[in-house]
Amino acid sequence: MIQIDLITGFLGSGKTTFIRKYAKYLIDKGKNIGILENDFGAVNVDAMLLQDILGENCTLEMVAGGCDDDCHRRRFKTKLIAMGMCGYDRILVEPSGIFDMDEFFDVLHEDPLDRWYEIGNVITIIDAGIDKNLSESSRYILASQAAQAGSIIFSHTQENDENTLSSTIDFVDSSIEMLHCKKPSGQIMIEKNWDELSESDYDSIMNSGYHTADYTKLWSDTKETYDTLYFMNRDFSEEFLKQTCSDILSDDKCGKVIRIKGFQKLSDGSWISINATHQYTDIRPIENGQAILIVIGEGLNKEAIESYWGVL
Repeated sequence: MIQIDLITGFLGSGKTTFIRKYAKYLIDKGKNIGILENDFGAVNVDAMLLQDILGENCTLEMVAGGCDDDCHRRRFKTKLIAMGMCGYDRILVEPSGIFDMDEFFDVLHEDPLDRWYEIGNVITIIDAGIDKNLSESSRYILASQAAQAGSIIFSHTQENDENTLSSTIDFVDSSIEMLHCKKPSGQIMIEKNWDELSESDYDSIMNSGYHTADYTKLWSDTKETYDTLYFMNRDFSEEFLKQTCSDILSDDKCGKVIRIKGFQKLSDGSWISINATHQYTDIRPIENGQAILIVIGEGLNKEAIESYWGVL
């Protein structure tokens, strides 16, 4: 049977960055892997950030978003059926940061997927400096991801001190308690700089499995809380983009902005990618992109955001 791993985590936690490292480890082990980007959005920026690791032993598929839950689930299942015929050793699924965990488990227990696939691991990425001022809906998502993980891997540990990390662990534990379920026993927790991950670390992650958890489901109310706005073909400098992203994230008039991501073509023809949250702004060169900026959050005010970026 084909092993399938779910790499989950709240918005901006670093799932795509981890997948790049995890996929390289698997490829170096001689594995033939497929990556399935499973997003709710109509444009999948994260998939474009994985292009450079693709090759003979690593391919990428995407589930198109921009549809209702039932349609999205059908597309997810259809894509897994197609991938099941491609001879992969392992498939890595990266969902949206506001993914319903039950969708993954439910789909894989349907025929014919239950005969083709075996769930390997649920790997949850959590920002060591995560914003503790999460709404109830966002905290529920974080807790549901952590409660079912075989391994929890903290990102940005090198940028946060031990007290911050300890506070984040306590926050995650108390969030799980809010679901009225117990923290899984035997759960692997990785609290180190990802550049220092060893082969034994990856071996532990690859064999960490997953946990089942019973809790009150809030998803029907939760998903409706989140908004996604798309801004196409903007003409900004890197400095202007960095400053306005910071301003938008901190301006309550824009709504509760959680993440800004996308690509920008600069005046010299080069491309940059941007990933901005309340904790970090990461801007880096990229070979190719798509002229789009995506703002994700709760109760977003498009007009207020446009006041920073203007209308073309």
